[in-house]
Amino acid sequence: MPKPGPGGGRSPAPARFVALGDSLTEGLGDPVPGGGWRGWAALLAGALGERPGGVELVNLARSGALAAELGERQLPMARELRPRFASLVVGANDTLRAAFAIERVAVALDRAHGALSADGAVVLTACLPDPGRMLGLPAPLARPLARRMRAVNTVVHAVSARYQGVHLHLAEHAWVAERACWSVDRLHPSERGHRLLARGFHAALAAAGLPVGPPPALTPDGPPPTRAGSVRWMATRGTRWVADRCTDLLPGLLGLALQECRHGLAGSGRLLDAAADHATRTALAALDGTDGTDGTDGTDGSDEVKGADGLDRADGPGGSGGSGGSDGARAGRTAATVRGAATMTG
Repeated sequence: MPKPGPGGGRSPAPARFVALGDSLTEGLGDPVPGGGWRGWAALLAGALGERPGGVELVNLARSGALAAELGERQLPMARELRPRFASLVVGANDTLRAAFAIERVAVALDRAHGALSADGAVVLTACLPDPGRMLGLPAPLARPLARRMRAVNTVVHAVSARYQGVHLHLAEHAWVAERACWSVDRLHPSERGHRLLARGFHAALAAAGLPVGPPPALTPDGPPPTRAGSVRWMATRGTRWVADRCTDLLPGLLGLALQECRHGLAGSGRLLDAAADHATRTALAALDGTDGTDGTDGTDGSDEVKGADGLDRADGPGGSGGSGGSDGARAGRTAATVRGAATMTG
């Protein structure tokens, strides 16, 4: 119920910021005294609106959430709250699942972003660093995960452009490479990292001309992560965390690693990149109702190769090479540039 305002009237109900996503948005890595997590969403909420405390945070994010779960469980609750601001930061967990399919991620993100935008919410999204690099995995294991994360980021970027969202290129920020910005598990930001993430979104909102107050403070309240803390985390919680994910991911990831080594020895690693890029283009084209191909005969005119997710895919036109500047990534950037829809920082 609204509180009595000056002169006995009713104060207007606060605007809402509804945060959807996984453990990154739940706040893991930024603990609060007495237990629980704070995180970037809570830090950002305090800096939104025309006056301090004018925006109420409702955090629906859940550790381990996948893109499909966000659409099926979190989105209906978020829409009932009629938020003024909403965030969709998800996809990293999808890359760590054996059944990863970029087309399913694209459909889930497109539906969620489209629904919240249609409701009038300002929707925030972000590109994320790939988990293989953050965990320091060997190259044959890291490359398939990097390929998947690049696909997710391309989709997120393009969907944000499609619905004129506010997009943050988190993966390209310099602080992502700073160890002090990450918690002991190396996958979730530390308090400093959460503060930098909140400030990044704050800057993007301000650049879009949206009402914001002073940015969240950068000075941490708690101590930075330590080497001893990393050892304790791995001994007490990290082993179970790794085991839970390895049960699902490890057999498939080992197969992908063998495939990576085989293509590396044959000098054909570019085919894996091209296959993943083609799958991403196809997923994005399906959102627009097109076939996503470049050839006039309905195909891309290339040989079929085994894709980065273990499924049969078609190689992209002429091959994209093995660099991070892939055709799929360029396609996402081109979509945002042409449509002129996404507000980006990074």
